[in-house]
Amino acid sequence: MGKSIDKDSWIFVVIQNPGVDEKLVGIHDEEKDIDFIPAFMKKEEAAEYFMNLPREAGKKYEVQAIIFEELSADAAKNGFMIFLLDKEGRTQEKIEPKSFHIKK
Repeated sequence: MGKSIDKDSWIFVVIQNPGVDEKLVGIHDEEKDIDFIPAFMKKEEAAEYFMNLPREAGKKYEVQAIIFEELSADAAKNGFMIFLLDKEGRTQEKIEPKSFHIKK
């Protein structure tokens, strides 16, 4: 791991309540006591991964694209890391927003 992402790259995440009181979906890893936002390089991978996760009843979820720089700012502000995952949920890269490397 350790590859860099362009700050202007589009990353796919899941949004809870799209259009009304939107928020990024984050996960708490109890074993490691880490909060992270699962992110994906491909929309299809994000959709496939989230089909298999439990969701809160009465909430709507949608895969959306976000600029990596915006995602990083939101994650840092709220104390989350960003985990780039594949569709099976395997971690491809762990990014701590305060120290991530942005390609110019």
